[in-house]
Amino acid sequence: MSNILIIKHGSLGDIAQASGAIQDISENHKNDQIYLLTTKPYFDLFNNNPFIHKIILDKRLPRYNLIYLYFLMKELKKHNFSKVFDLQNSSRTNFYKKILFPKADKIAWSSSITTLPSDKNKDEFDKISVLERFDYQLKKSGLNTSSTLKPDFSWASTDISEIKNFYELDKYILLFPFCSPHLTIKKWPHYNKLIKLILDKYGDEYKVVTAPGPAETDHAKDINAIPLLDNGRALNISQLTSLIKGSSFVVANDTGPAHITAHTGTKGLTLFGKHTTAYKVSIERENFKAIEVTDLNNLGAEKVFERLVSLL
Repeated sequence: MSNILIIKHGSLGDIAQASGAIQDISENHKNDQIYLLTTKPYFDLFNNNPFIHKIILDKRLPRYNLIYLYFLMKELKKHNFSKVFDLQNSSRTNFYKKILFPKADKIAWSSSITTLPSDKNKDEFDKISVLERFDYQLKKSGLNTSSTLKPDFSWASTDISEIKNFYELDKYILLFPFCSPHLTIKKWPHYNKLIKLILDKYGDEYKVVTAPGPAETDHAKDINAIPLLDNGRALNISQLTSLIKGSSFVVANDTGPAHITAHTGTKGLTLFGKHTTAYKVSIERENFKAIEVTDLNNLGAEKVFERLVSLL
């Protein structure tokens, strides 16, 4: 039995996307112990992942914090990993490679750099979709892949019957009008107009709800939907996943909840401006589609509502 390390720090959307790759790594190493190096927001979440045996916390302190770096490297070295799958593929994780396995090839350290096609540089390689990059990386590292291109994030869900009973949820349409403060380019500004169109057509058939994160509760007051909380607190990732899975339809900006929706098989729609493309982030699935425009401000609520009705 060998010890295998997977590195995946975040963000939430990235975690959902990597679920299939993590599953394939585990299933190609059924007799080995699978470790995951991740960050604090996802430490507890991954305790529910059936393909991970043990989790190691990376606080991602600055690299010049030599004391922290020394103890992290000591922790990693003590497990004598025979193989590392770097699914983060960042400058930080490449730095870890230079410390831990400076001469490792794609078999010992699998990353987008060690498996890079000979005719492409990393910038060119990064233009293809996220899931296609994962699939290429794992295949070049000798793995059979059956789940990488179709990740299933359902493992993250939990029982939220108490929350559903409290809000008397049966059939509901779930909206995610939020985004990070530094990524306002992803924000569609016409959710209240969409809500009016939904209520005018469907009346009491569907409740229109939202699930604000810890920093989004104030913003949720400006949205004419029911904000769902757990005893006054934002839902955790597992609760959020279950809420998404149980919804009739989701409309979201290009954020973590949109990726959860895509990779739990839930019906929904995500809205893209010019910041990236639905192809590059591998978000369109059988039940989850995207509207792509150059300027989200000019995307009318009527167009979004028309797509919602056709998909619902």
